[in-house]
Formats: sequence, structure tokens, C-alpha cells
Amino acid sequence: MEENDYQISNGIQLVDEDKSCIKSTTNSDSSEISFNHISQLVLEHRPSLCPRMPNIKVFGGSSHPELTKLICARLGLEPGRVITKKFSNRETSVEINESVRGEDVFIVQSGCGEINDNLMELLIMINACKIASASRVTAVIPCFPYARQDRKDKSRAPISAKLVANMLSVAGADHIITMDLHASQIQGFFDIPVDNLFAEPAVIRWISLHIPDFKNAVIVSPDAGGAKRVTSIADRLNIDFALIHKERKRANEIDSMVLVGDVTKRIAILVDDMADTCGTFECASQKLLSAGASKVYAICTHGIFSGPAITRINNSPFEAVVVTNTIPQEENMKNSNKIQVIDVSMMFSEAIRRTHNGESVSYLFTQMPL
Repeated sequence: MEENDYQISNGIQLVDEDKSCIKSTTNSDSSEISFNHISQLVLEHRPSLCPRMPNIKVFGGSSHPELTKLICARLGLEPGRVITKKFSNRETSVEINESVRGEDVFIVQSGCGEINDNLMELLIMINACKIASASRVTAVIPCFPYARQDRKDKSRAPISAKLVANMLSVAGADHIITMDLHASQIQGFFDIPVDNLFAEPAVIRWISLHIPDFKNAVIVSPDAGGAKRVTSIADRLNIDFALIHKERKRANEIDSMVLVGDVTKRIAILVDDMADTCGTFECASQKLLSAGASKVYAICTHGIFSGPAITRINNSPFEAVVVTNTIPQEENMKNSNKIQVIDVSMMFSEAIRRTHNGESVSYLFTQMPL
């Protein structure tokens, strides 16, 4: 192929700066390397040439603006212009300040902070875009609110997760993207498509990069409900797993724990989908140390950290408590040097890109995009 024939996807020819960049990066002339490699290098060198995805808008609610910015930056988009405010009587007001007619709209809002206000804000934003003639509205909910109220476990108990699903559908959502639902069956509460992404690929990468002796580790589930999660991670890392059976006196209070498995002189890695008051993690860490574990780590997808959670983490024997950024962690990291954060914005941005382009998202269930 002649050098003049090299073009990137939008038809712009190579310039001298591009050729110099290629030569310095690969120690080769542009005529000696493949078209795809040249395209990749030029797009990295001149990101302004990245083709924009047409007919897509990404808006962010007030729950996690930083995650919205990270997602948009990876997609090469500007966050949609939206103003959210409260009236004096605390009603939520939303103004979409750009046209969404015929657009593929994605609204990022996590179930954290002032959960009820943020949920209402999300519903209003969905409805505002829908009645403004958006072609499709996708709610990107990194941490799904009310996910723990997913069944009727006692008389007259509500199934609030089903109620939230109904509210999202009635508001006009056409599609839901979320991560690590507390119970996968929540997907069945919807009559619209739901993509439940997994933090597992990000967790596996963190373990392999930050725990040097991870081959001598044991993945531990703090309850029976997480057994499937830890066995999957243990199988992919080719290491053992263990299980802790717990009994609760009441919500957020642990009565007793029983360890099933051997952690003697090994690194124990507790893995769960969420950490709220951290009572479970605190008790589990003590149980693992008394069983002979040499070190204890805790990894969870959603770091809610309410009530005495930070105090418990600071007083705990954990080497590190690792969470993803589905929930903002800036303040928590200031209050505890044990908290570390895994960025999962690339998983959501890739899910948005694939959804918009009509591609499969199943790749993201087992792999983490670079």
C-alpha cells in the first residue's frame, strides 16, 4: 500500500506530524506497519479526529457528576446541558437545555446520597426527555436503589425494587444499564431490556496487580448469597474460595458467623456486592484472623459506607478496603486511608457505545475494556 493511501476512518490524510509520531513510537516508517495500527496511533496523537457518534446525548444527574464526566470523556462527548434545582418547598425541578428530538439519550444517575431525591430527579429527567421526542432513553444506574428490598421476606413487607422498576418504566425508560444488582432476579421486574454489568473483571485485575502473592490467597464470601460471585472469581484466578455463614438478629446486626473453608497462613480476600455499615466486614475480618489468615482485604462493588462504617474500617485489621466508583468516594477516602477505588467508568462508557451502535455488550461480562 502506498503511503498516500493511508487514511484514518474519517478520510483525513497523514501529515508530517503524524509520520514523526509514528516513527518515534514504533521506530518504523509508516509504510512498514499495518493500516489499523497507523489509524490507532494517529487517533491517539490527534484525538480531535476521533469520529463523533451521531444522535447521542449523555446527561448526568446530581448524584455522581464526576462519573458522568469520566464516561463522557471516554466517549469523546460533552455532557448534556441540564439544570437541576430544588424549589423552596423541596420539589425537584429539571431543565434540559438542549434539543433531544430524535436523539439516543443516556441519563447517568446512581442510587446514592439523597437516594429518594436522586431517584425522583432521574424519573423527571427520563420523562422530560421522553416527552421532548427522544428516540430512546436509557437510564444508566451504577448502583440500583432499593435493590435489597427485592422479596417479601416477612408479612406485609414491600417489594420496593419492583416498585422502582415500575416507576422507571412508567417514566419512559426504554433500557436500563446497571452494575452488580444485589439480586440478579431484579432484571425480571422489568418489561424492558436490562444490562447488568459485573465488576468482576475489574476486581480480578485489581487483585492480580495489587496483591503480589495472590496465588496464596483465598476468596471469601461473607454470606451464602455471594457464593456464586466468589466461586467465579476464584475459578478465574485459579485459587481457593471459602464461605462465611451469618445469622442476623435484625437488619444491619450480625448474631453469629461460621467459616467454611481453610484460610490458615493465607491471604483472605472478602468479596461482596455492597458494604453499608460494614458490620458484616468487621465481624468477618475478625473471624478470618482468628482462623489463621495472614492478611485480610475487602473488595465490594458499591461502597455505601453509612453510619459507623468509616470508624469500623479505620479500626479494622484490613490491609485495604477496595470499592468501585459507582458511588462517590472522595469524602470517604479523606476520612480513611484504607479505602481504595477502582474506576469502572470505562465499562459504562463501553456499554453505552455498544448499546448506541447496536453491538453486543456480553463481552463486558467477562472482560474489562482498556
